[in-house]
Amino acid sequence: MKKTAFGGLFLAVFGLGLGLRMARLDLRPIHHDEANQAVKFGALLEKGDYRYDPADHHGPTLYYLTLPIAWARGQNSLAALDEKTLRIVPALFGAGLILLFLLLGRELGREAVLAGALLAALSPALTYFSRFYIQESLFAFFAWAFLIAAGRYVLRPCFAWASAAGIAAGLLYATKETSILVFAAAGLGIILAMLGDRKRPRVIPAGFSTPLADSGTGIRREPARPAKLPHFAAAAVSALLVAFLFFSSFLRNPRGIVDSLAAFKDYFVRGTELGVHSQPWFYYLKMLLWTKSNGVVWSEALILGLALAGLAAAILQRKRHSEAPPNIGPAERSVGGFWPIYLSTATIALTIAYSAFSYKTPWNLVVFLAGFAILGGYGAAALLRAIRPAAGRAVLILLILVGAAQLERQNLRAQFVYPADPRNPYVYAQTSPDFLRLAGRLRGLADVHRHGLDMLIKVVAEPDEQWPLPWSLREFRRVGYWTNLAEAGGMEGVPIVIASQRFAEIIEGTAGDAFQAEYYGLRPGILLTMFIDRGLWDAYLGKQTER
Repeated sequence: MKKTAFGGLFLAVFGLGLGLRMARLDLRPIHHDEANQAVKFGALLEKGDYRYDPADHHGPTLYYLTLPIAWARGQNSLAALDEKTLRIVPALFGAGLILLFLLLGRELGREAVLAGALLAALSPALTYFSRFYIQESLFAFFAWAFLIAAGRYVLRPCFAWASAAGIAAGLLYATKETSILVFAAAGLGIILAMLGDRKRPRVIPAGFSTPLADSGTGIRREPARPAKLPHFAAAAVSALLVAFLFFSSFLRNPRGIVDSLAAFKDYFVRGTELGVHSQPWFYYLKMLLWTKSNGVVWSEALILGLALAGLAAAILQRKRHSEAPPNIGPAERSVGGFWPIYLSTATIALTIAYSAFSYKTPWNLVVFLAGFAILGGYGAAALLRAIRPAAGRAVLILLILVGAAQLERQNLRAQFVYPADPRNPYVYAQTSPDFLRLAGRLRGLADVHRHGLDMLIKVVAEPDEQWPLPWSLREFRRVGYWTNLAEAGGMEGVPIVIASQRFAEIIEGTAGDAFQAEYYGLRPGILLTMFIDRGLWDAYLGKQTER
């Protein structure tokens, strides 16, 4: 494929992926995990206050990288924030992941990069979780930036790629604790790719690099370029400096980097113990291959199928590479001797690692699904090369485009038709659209209360049933949260009480006619009751009648 054609097509694919990730970011109600992150970010935005919590919340990159977006949109407080501001950052990094594929153009070929970018752009899962204010799309971006930079360094050691790998590693570590899985996958991939490649003489035709003459053969042997200690030092310093700056809240909390190490124990225990998030090992693969709910079918089997073709092509290419004459050029050695095996190994290792942990949430698949997209592009290009007749290639291209169109259809359905519907397999403990009515009702009640947004609101619910209330009630300045009625104190004279089902039954039994009760679905199977002081309720109804 010519460079001009490739550039135009890649730009179109990237534009498609960016549009799918950025359009109507406020359509889906905020998830309770997003709300948790948003409140954490709100403290940083308002007070410049951030302290890494080793027990939860993951790393700080998401919060600090959201600051420029909030400032640019003129939002300087939690109350002023909206869903669009929060979700722009993960959406941009989700689209940026597609751009990273460009770094593999020489290594895998332009056709493979273009096909892989198309798969990533249209993947419903990659798009859906790029529209979440959580760390996952940043994590996937930094993970693959690190994997690509590390691979580049292995083949051509230099300060530039060593430093790039170090910076990416630091950002990855400062994003999420599971970065250790990426580092392990990279190491395993490099070992397996280099083991096979070392079986061949490191020779290239004369003229490709500074050679050493091999008299009488017409071939010149490439000088060995071992990794150097200064390069490792540059990578280590870059990684440590970046990680330290973020975890230390840019030198305000130096202990943060120590706390980041303590977090590994907690997350390992959480990942291996049984609980509400425990799922079988095949959870992610089943979700991607085939899901049917109330007649709605979802499948990203095209990506996985082409990735299997890419894996097979990588193995066959390695076999041909090992049997080829020693005077192959550097481009052939790069494609056949290292990159396909390296990327395949890293992707498979990450898939196995995430599948092995009992703790599973759908968004964890993002990092290895990105690898499947890369391998899928390589597989598509390999299949096109394997088919000789032009008519056969045309049929294959048509089939891939039909599959891509089906991915796009599912993508549009996931983001804009069923963004919060349980029939969507990527929806997980999602806040119900019905819950949006609660905030609207509270604003109406505040309009008639003498204290307005300063009216007292008591929330009495289990911790996991309080979110995303801190986000939904961010405009109200007197909101208290309790996990039992005794600590919450008396309800007499309190204008608004929001309670989970367990406490709502007790309040209903003791309050008599003092409150008007309304019910709101929080998440599937979870109901909240809002008790409204009878006098406030009558005033609200009176104002509605006047209108």
